[in-house]
Amino acid sequence: MEIAVIGSNEFTLGFQLAGVTRLYHPSSEREMESAIRDLLEDSSVGIIVMDNADLAQLSERLRERIAESITPTVLGIGTQEDNTLRESIKSALGVDLWK
Repeated sequence: MEIAVIGSNEFTLGFQLAGVTRLYHPSSEREMESAIRDLLEDSSVGIIVMDNADLAQLSERLRERIAESITPTVLGIGTQEDNTLRESIKSALGVDLWK
């Protein structure tokens, strides 16, 4: 399974230096949502990484789909607080690891 990273060039640079090759740089919100939908359907992708700020800009329907997705798992990282990872782990394991 592969890791895919979606975001600006600055956001994906560190992942590129670490050897991640599936990088996506959408230029609009519409392209972002389209890329995420495509990746959610791609069975070769196990993890999708994106900035929390970009994740918050997605439509409610797509965020719900992301929250329900086990594989691939969508990880929002950045400075903005997000409970997506926590809820994904809780859903998969049935245990809240933060308690």
